[in-house]
Amino acid sequence: MNTLLSASASTPAEGEGSVLEIRGGRPLTGRVEVKGAKNLATKAMVAALLGETESVLRDVPDISDVQVVRSLLEVHGVTVTDDGDGVLRLDPRGAVSAHMEEIDAHAGASRIPILFCGPLLHLLGQAFIPDLGGCRIGDRPIDFHLDALRAFGATVDKLPSGIRLSAPTGLKGANIALPYPSVGATEQVLLTAVRAKGTTELRNAAIEPEIMDLIAVLQKMGAIISYEPNRVIFIEGVDALRGYDHRSIFDRNEAASWACAALATDGDIYVGGAKQQEMLTFLNVFRKVGGDFDIHEDGIRFRRGGALKPVVVETDVHPGFMTDWQQPLIVALTQAEGVSTVHETVYENRLGFTQALNKMGASIVVHPEGLASPDRRVPRRALEQAAVITGPTPLHAADVVVPDLRGGYSYVIAALAADGTSRVSGVDIIRRGYEKFFEKLTALGADFDVVG
Repeated sequence: MNTLLSASASTPAEGEGSVLEIRGGRPLTGRVEVKGAKNLATKAMVAALLGETESVLRDVPDISDVQVVRSLLEVHGVTVTDDGDGVLRLDPRGAVSAHMEEIDAHAGASRIPILFCGPLLHLLGQAFIPDLGGCRIGDRPIDFHLDALRAFGATVDKLPSGIRLSAPTGLKGANIALPYPSVGATEQVLLTAVRAKGTTELRNAAIEPEIMDLIAVLQKMGAIISYEPNRVIFIEGVDALRGYDHRSIFDRNEAASWACAALATDGDIYVGGAKQQEMLTFLNVFRKVGGDFDIHEDGIRFRRGGALKPVVVETDVHPGFMTDWQQPLIVALTQAEGVSTVHETVYENRLGFTQALNKMGASIVVHPEGLASPDRRVPRRALEQAAVITGPTPLHAADVVVPDLRGGYSYVIAALAADGTSRVSGVDIIRRGYEKFFEKLTALGADFDVVG
């Protein structure tokens, strides 16, 4: 069966290069379901390479990033079976080395291949990384990854076509301090250290819920991992790991996106599968803006609680306000009464999407070097930016082109909140992180056509 991957691939409406014609001015109301987090499911799929037996991953979202990882695993000889309803079986017992041309062809714009390095070095003694892509939201260097792999004893050779790594004598535990609590680099260390000889100490680690869920996956496989409240993780290497059976944590980024859509369109959206604990920081901001929500056992209902109010937000690593949450929130803040400020401290080029919102009638000024303030709680960082949003400003239709995953979602929601008919081009990018996106828009009463 190929239910999980063929569903989106065989649906013309969600094909590559799609354009949405959106007739705005209608509130989004209804219920949507969120499945496993993109930022966990894809990493857990890579972790299956470390096991000596089959792994079972549940609640896997039907998104293009999952398809990319599946293709890369299959290129390396892993048997991936789709049981339907978001369940994948991953058998690594036939894993082999792959040609760099095959890896490059299947990787596309994904940055996932960098996380294959540790498992492949343990399994095969070598790994290859093609030139990495991803969303155009600023410089996302892989130096943290490569420095960590070198600390484990890997040899890194940079080639015109990518990077080749080797570890003919195996990998050993290391003491690693990250310059920044990078999620990707933390995942790299975890996926590498669990089979390295000796103990690894990782300082200044990321502690996002998806990281904790990956640790749970690895512990099910036989890993020995402990962590302290000061961002220190200890990993004792083991000789062998087995497969896992795991249900992915829900996608809190998608849940927050639909919550912001309810604010922006003055709608009422029930997000099935969303949970309070992992969204505490977001829920606080949502309430300050003027949103209202009801917590239920099977999800959270989001809606406006009155006129929207301005807020000051600083993005940060967990448990701070996620950078992935600020883009859809900014769309809602264009309708708040007053001046809001969003300080983006995680990525240096994630506010470029606001130019299209201004084209639609918003009043947003981006300060490319950020803004100082005595009330700032997150330390100022190099290359940070700030957006000052003055509202409320009525939004009107425009033709816009999707710049990245979260920015693309934000354009769609802005178009749904605007008067008139907008054309949003390049929406295939949104499929990287939003399962059955068009179907969910239809279920919420959005008025749109797919063209192109």
